[in-house]
Amino acid sequence: MGSHMLKNEPLRLFFRLYHMESLKSWSLLHEYIILLILFTTVSKGSACDAPSSPECFRRTAEAPDYRCEWSMKNTTESNVKFDLYIDEVRVRNIARTWFEINEKPFKRLKNRSVKIWVEAHIGNSRCASTNTSVVLSHTVKYEAPKHISMSWLKNNLSLSWTASEKHPAAAEILLRRDAHRTDSWGKITTNTTSDTSMHHVLVENLLKDTAYQVKIRHRSTKALNPLWSDWSPVVTVPAELEQIPEVTMNITLSNGTRKVVLTWKKMPHAEMYSLNETQSSNGCNCKKIRDYRINTTETNYTTFVSYSAVKIFVNGRNAAGSSPPAILQIPAVPAAELKICDNTLLNIKPKKKTCPKWFELQDADLGLRSVSDTDIKDYVRYLYFEHKCIDGKPWTHKMCLFYQKEGAPLREPQDFIAFSETHNSTNLSWKAIPSTDQRGFLTHYSLCSVKVSSQDERKECHNISASVMKYRLGNLTQETTYRVSLVGVTRVGEGPEATVTINTLPEKPVNVLWKLCLLFLFVILTTMCTCILKRIKDNIFPAVPTPVIPDFIPYQPESQGFMERKEEVDELTLLQLHPEVKSVPEDAEESAVLAGEWEEDTDEDEDNERWDSRMLGGSSDECLSPGSTEEALRSSREGEMTDVEQLDNEIAMLIYKKGLVFDVKTDSL
Repeated sequence: MGSHMLKNEPLRLFFRLYHMESLKSWSLLHEYIILLILFTTVSKGSACDAPSSPECFRRTAEAPDYRCEWSMKNTTESNVKFDLYIDEVRVRNIARTWFEINEKPFKRLKNRSVKIWVEAHIGNSRCASTNTSVVLSHTVKYEAPKHISMSWLKNNLSLSWTASEKHPAAAEILLRRDAHRTDSWGKITTNTTSDTSMHHVLVENLLKDTAYQVKIRHRSTKALNPLWSDWSPVVTVPAELEQIPEVTMNITLSNGTRKVVLTWKKMPHAEMYSLNETQSSNGCNCKKIRDYRINTTETNYTTFVSYSAVKIFVNGRNAAGSSPPAILQIPAVPAAELKICDNTLLNIKPKKKTCPKWFELQDADLGLRSVSDTDIKDYVRYLYFEHKCIDGKPWTHKMCLFYQKEGAPLREPQDFIAFSETHNSTNLSWKAIPSTDQRGFLTHYSLCSVKVSSQDERKECHNISASVMKYRLGNLTQETTYRVSLVGVTRVGEGPEATVTINTLPEKPVNVLWKLCLLFLFVILTTMCTCILKRIKDNIFPAVPTPVIPDFIPYQPESQGFMERKEEVDELTLLQLHPEVKSVPEDAEESAVLAGEWEEDTDEDEDNERWDSRMLGGSSDECLSPGSTEEALRSSREGEMTDVEQLDNEIAMLIYKKGLVFDVKTDSL
């Protein structure tokens, strides 16, 4: 019964509406017939959800085409067809939920209100959307924002996307923290600023060290009936990169080329790293100088460069921008190590497969400016390169310094100063003449000094190497004023001179005192060393005793006959002093006289041995005379010893042997 009532209900509704006053207008009859068909289709039992009301619009105010869009829920049918109605114009069998039509069929309709609806066909079922009334020429709907870019300006987020029209647009922005994706969206509505191709919006008061999710839609501010565009895909805005990458560089010189290895630490929030390599030698070709840009996700990079100057920039990058770059300056090979080019270099045609390059040296830091061989000027220093490409690597085949024409320097050495003056010397320092003012190759510096106090003083000059920037000037006179000059010299001549006036100091009294102290110390040490060495010598090599031979005064006798008497003593005479006699007899006090030479024969040796035995073993009848000597010895043995006799007796023994005298002292008997 329920199904029967469902089948008859549309018919009853039609007749009920027919008797209403509104149906008497045939203009509305068509709509009710469609409604009747819809109810009839539903009564047959087919499931059909009505599509949404269509939107018909142009993408811009000047676009020639219209686009109509609608949606349909709860359907997975692939055979759904749509009919689009724009007043009396019908477009059949549309397989998608949008349709684009040209303006020409609707030219008479675009400036007036028209009714639009969509009818869906699913098998034998039909269902229609509600109709809407629009003026087609007044309706503009932009495409969803595309090519969204972002950057941080302190704590403000700048968003940009492709502009649909040149004038500003209204924008809605939804954002939330990327770390809290379950939070609700925050909404910001604003107007954009625009240039010829981009819309720009600045979202203020955010946290630049925090990542955000962002969605954007926009609409026209000039159209009479603007529609909001679709939302853009969710875009993640990363945190700002504030730190400069920490890059280390290792350069290896290898057979005309330089291998450069760069490594850096991984940066938080960085998605990739960008390297911008500016090669003044331009790699392996002779085209114009260009930049080499490389993007990588690695934290290392290896490249090969020539001997000319190269700059490499390394920075971290993400969708919000890039970090400040780390600038790596790879200087050219130092000019001091370069040879001088041949003067005929400009007249020599370069070899095939070589790339000649000329660079003007603009400052002392080897600042280079590329020039052509037709721009070479006189008195200007140039750096000449010849490059080859070997295995894809730039290789410097030739490198030298060149002057087309030389001259004398235009300027003097810079910052010429004197310091650390003493009583006889001073230190001098200066900076090189700028390369742009040298006008030639410096062969040397000429340093001259002259006393200011006298006009007759001779100027003393010294030639100093062109690579030296310091010099110690010595052999000066104390408390004297000197005028010192320095000039740079090329093969053509000398340039202007730099001068400085110096005053030598008086010699300090402390120095004199120190010199005296050192001299005194030297004398003491020398004396001590002499004594020590003498003692050591005496201990190691004792001195051999030498006989004492006093001056001999011959006795002059009163008579000639007594002088003719000769005395010859062949025997030993031993004399012993009596205790009461304390003085030595005159005969014993006479000095021994050496009247002859020592006879080195066997008999004399035997006599000496015999004398030694007599001295050690006691007296003998052969040694003692039978005279007074024997009586003295006998009385000394027979008498009693007194206190004085206990004292040591001095025994003087005089030995006469052919004029040789020995003085022997022994202990008392």
